Amino acid sequence: MGRGEAVEVYLGIDIGSVTTKLVALDAQGELVAYNYLRTQGRPIAMVQQGLRDVASKLPPGAQVCGVGTTGSARYLGGVIVGADVVKNEITAHAIATLRYVPDVQTILEIGGQDSKLIILRDGIVTDFAMNTVCAAGTGSFLDHQAHRLNLRIEELGELALRSRSPVRIAGRCTVFAESDMIHKQQLGHRIEDIVYGLCQALVRNYLNNLAAGKELLPPVVFQGGVAFNRGIVRAFEEALGTEVIVPPHHELMGAIGAALLAQEQISLNGHRTKFKGFEVSEANYKTSSFECQACPNQCEIAQISLDGQVIARWGGRCDRWERVEEPV
Repeated sequence: MGRGEAVEVYLGIDIGSVTTKLVALDAQGELVAYNYLRTQGRPIAMVQQGLRDVASKLPPGAQVCGVGTTGSARYLGGVIVGADVVKNEITAHAIATLRYVPDVQTILEIGGQDSKLIILRDGIVTDFAMNTVCAAGTGSFLDHQAHRLNLRIEELGELALRSRSPVRIAGRCTVFAESDMIHKQQLGHRIEDIVYGLCQALVRNYLNNLAAGKELLPPVVFQGGVAFNRGIVRAFEEALGTEVIVPPHHELMGAIGAALLAQEQISLNGHRTKFKGFEVSEANYKTSSFECQACPNQCEIAQISLDGQVIARWGGRCDRWERVEEPV
């Protein structure tokens, strides 16, 4: 790169119910900057904070050439930043994983409050399953159990690896799992055996819920925040009888996939990015919702406003509210 030549970067934003992740990739797809924030029920504020943080980490003269959003609040995030592409989590995670493990055939993904299973063959998603209802086996449940045991979440996995005689924990429900752990503690079982028993129960629950009837072929990749827990990795390897790969930046894969998709979109269409600039991190956005009474569906319509002007709406089964009048 010549002197004075701007560094091209592509932003990816993954806005989940528990965490919000932002990444900046260079034109070669290498990670330039990132952050990982707790959403705290404030997705707009966290996206704005993330933008400020990432902007401060970019090299001087960096130029944003494309932006992609994913996650449960991807449409909201897309409106705020001016996204070039808005994609679901399955697509984003698959695209990112293929970059790090090109021959991947099975992706295990466990986040703060949901989990996913993605099956690929020859680089194409052929099947997937999601669990967004049951908390058993998710990061939030592990956080809660670590706190109850007076452990840091980072210690949970290390402790599990010391287990030599894990106890069986009922893991099909968070309530049963917690009461069973307490019972095993009262019986005098070693804490590491209880913790690893919990890891095994969560893996068992994941496979029973998401993998029933599906062929999980290697290479198997495990990602999401829970992949930091080495006890869960070990439990997956024992249950599947194969190596489980934890890729670099596994907790950022959704955001990385969104950035890669934005780069692809811009290169295919040759358009300039719709990114509104880092100054949107200081804008005063407001969100609200209302129930449409136009038909029996009674859809809940979400809308976002800037300086009193509605700039976007979404959530309806039809496109009645999709069009927003441009300010005169």
